[in-house]
Amino acid sequence: MLTMIGKRLMFAIPSLIGVVIVTFLLTRALPGDPAAYFAGPAATKEAVEQIRKKLGLDKPLIEQFFRYTGDLAHGDFGNSLTTGQPVAAEIRNRLPASAELTLLGLIVSVVIAIPLGVLAATRPGSWVDHLCRVTTTAGVSLPVFFTGLVLVYVFYFRLGWSPAPLGRLDVFYSAPPTVTGFYLIDTLIARDLEAFRSALSQLILPATTLAIFSLAPIARMTRASMLAVLSSEFVRTARASGLSPATVIVTYAFRNAMLPVITTLSMVFSFLLGANVLVEKVFAWPGIGSYAVEALISSDFAPVQGFVLTMAVMYVLLNLVIDILYGVIDPRVRLEG
Repeated sequence: MLTMIGKRLMFAIPSLIGVVIVTFLLTRALPGDPAAYFAGPAATKEAVEQIRKKLGLDKPLIEQFFRYTGDLAHGDFGNSLTTGQPVAAEIRNRLPASAELTLLGLIVSVVIAIPLGVLAATRPGSWVDHLCRVTTTAGVSLPVFFTGLVLVYVFYFRLGWSPAPLGRLDVFYSAPPTVTGFYLIDTLIARDLEAFRSALSQLILPATTLAIFSLAPIARMTRASMLAVLSSEFVRTARASGLSPATVIVTYAFRNAMLPVITTLSMVFSFLLGANVLVEKVFAWPGIGSYAVEALISSDFAPVQGFVLTMAVMYVLLNLVIDILYGVIDPRVRLEG
């Protein structure tokens, strides 16, 4: 198992190097001139050139790249030209907001999708099976930003059941002391139940939006994987041995059907990292996704590069966790490692 983890980490290093190179080149290829943007429309050419020189954009591209990688080696992502703050500090402050939203959306979708997929596979042709198909079709068809806008229109504008989609807390509450960065946990640690209710109510709609988006592929894969396992020889043998249906499904079928479902979970999580950007803009969520979009609009290179690199590291760590789960579920993976 340790050998397998070491191999995965070694393969991750070239991937991260590739991400750094591609991100650097793409940000430089984006339309727009940061110097002209920050100089303003009334600035003279001399003023624009002065700002470009101050930002180091007058240097050759290769020199800019080596300067950037040198800063990365020291843990410096640069400073945001828009806010003037270090990018690493901004990402560190905003990452818990994005992680809390993404994880809650994924947990909700898993809690609904896996039982729904199992029930649909064990009762083919029933109303549960039809519900699973309709749900997966709707989840795949609806764009995530459209789903978010519909939920805001229905539950906030029309019914008034949800608070205004403006951040992580209602304006009447202050943020709890930072322990984990997750407001649901930090408010409980601070024993502030009113702030906890406010944080939970603010999370419901954006987390539901992500859950609807991610529920479809998980339920679909669970159903397909369970159907394949239930028709296998060892399951028929277990049934012929007189074992109860619950024992056959839970002990034999479900565990063997989990490997492709876990693979789907890793893919869904990576999709959620991208969808999170749109959801954060719809709900004015102060995460790293909205931070990157604002930086992209203003041609602010450093936050965009920091955002992409952070997402790449998270994706590598996620794949490592998935590999470890493979070894826990299927001993053959440990033997191959």
